[in-house]
Amino acid sequence: MSIFLPIVLNWLLAYGYPVIWFAIFIASAGFPIPSALVLLAAGAFAQAGDFNIFLLAVLALSASVCGDSTGYFIGRRWGTKVIDWLETSKWNRFISPRAIERGRARFKKQAAWAVFLTRFLFPALGGVVNLIAGADPYPYRYFLPCDISGEILSAVIPLSLGYAFGASWEAVGDVLGSFSIFALALLAATFLTLYLIRTARRSRVEKLDTMKEPAIVQFKKTGTMPPDNPAQRSGELPLS
Repeated sequence: MSIFLPIVLNWLLAYGYPVIWFAIFIASAGFPIPSALVLLAAGAFAQAGDFNIFLLAVLALSASVCGDSTGYFIGRRWGTKVIDWLETSKWNRFISPRAIERGRARFKKQAAWAVFLTRFLFPALGGVVNLIAGADPYPYRYFLPCDISGEILSAVIPLSLGYAFGASWEAVGDVLGSFSIFALALLAATFLTLYLIRTARRSRVEKLDTMKEPAIVQFKKTGTMPPDNPAQRSGELPLS
């Protein structure tokens, strides 16, 4: 649980709706505040009659979209320069320009899903995805619909659970936190597996190309291909 959560909850009870809007906004912009736990608590407070659940949903949605858009435009303003520097700078010895180019191409293909899923399923990656989407740049007219649709779920799910479980919202928060960690671990394992498979395939293709090169050279010189059977190369007949 974040060290900022008790402070936010005390302010929420003391000052009401403006606190929840500001907390969700800065969490969406990248500040380490667990917005799902804040919304769970807010839903529980709404059940007790302290807040209006529908107004909370509207405030959470508007704040999260504004925060995501802020991160996006920060990425567009400064992130593009950073990526261009990484691609061209001779000081960058850790990430090759080719790897950056492949990463950018892969992100463009999966950007819509990345934006949508990191709103509610992988919220810890949301701020990073906002910056990358702006830096790439992923067009804002595509970013915004994916962001809004994901943030609707991000607001409705914890608010509804907090409202349904009331005083047990902290236990629900523990379950959601464990699920989020499991989802992140599964995502990392999936990407690692795909990376290893692609690396093995690439290595196999390069090995085959290396084996074919002598045959291609001989064909260019003599017009004939060398035999594939080692016995034929030595002039021996294959054993039946």
